[in-house]
Amino acid sequence: MSFQTAFLSWLMFPVYVWQGIGVRRRVERMPPPDGAVTGFLGTEAIRDTAIRLLVIGDSSAAGVGVANIEDSLAPKLAERLYGLTGLSVFWRTAGSNSAVSAEVRDHVVPNLAREAFTHIVLMIGTNDAKNFHGARKFKKGFGGLLYALKAKWPEARIVWSPPVDLKRVPALPRGLAHVLELRARIIRRMGARLCVERGAIASTSLPRVEPAGFSRDGFHASIEGYAYYANHLVGYVLGDRSRADETSGALR
Repeated sequence: MSFQTAFLSWLMFPVYVWQGIGVRRRVERMPPPDGAVTGFLGTEAIRDTAIRLLVIGDSSAAGVGVANIEDSLAPKLAERLYGLTGLSVFWRTAGSNSAVSAEVRDHVVPNLAREAFTHIVLMIGTNDAKNFHGARKFKKGFGGLLYALKAKWPEARIVWSPPVDLKRVPALPRGLAHVLELRARIIRRMGARLCVERGAIASTSLPRVEPAGFSRDGFHASIEGYAYYANHLVGYVLGDRSRADETSGALR
């Protein structure tokens, strides 16, 4: 199945090139939001905080799509964790526009301080799919990224959020979206396998992808989209799938 998916996507490569050039010219390139990349919720001293959350990866980790960082994924997820557990939460976000797995492995992880993170959310894979990375290349980049995270924070619970259904992304024309979704399926399958092998947890893709969840560029999440992401991921972060299903349903 993986071979057939890859072969079909390569047959459609001319569509990818032609429509991809048009999207690059048309779609606004949004900067990361304003605000500090760290925050704290609770009453304890930061050094005694029970939950220390790192959200790392691509532009979704950086919060691209919203104007203020308070509306991005890391602080929204911290709010959900604090609300559900009552435990103080320190959060840190580390994301880069257009980053692929190997770049986060080589340039982001080594430059982060060795803080005692207890939970790590990994937002990566969409750009690997968009850049036509195959299973072998993604395995090397993403697999090495998981190893790097486990080596630096061996006690942390690592949750990977795979790419959304790219056929539902408003900025992508139908042909391009179909090609990229074929590539995303390769990424999801390989990523889920590597998570099992290397001690991480793969969440499901967002169960619903609606236009209201996208920013004005039609590609990145809006305020509502990041809130939905947070509701979907919080159960995986806490290790409670039933809570994940219950809380993600709150915005349906």
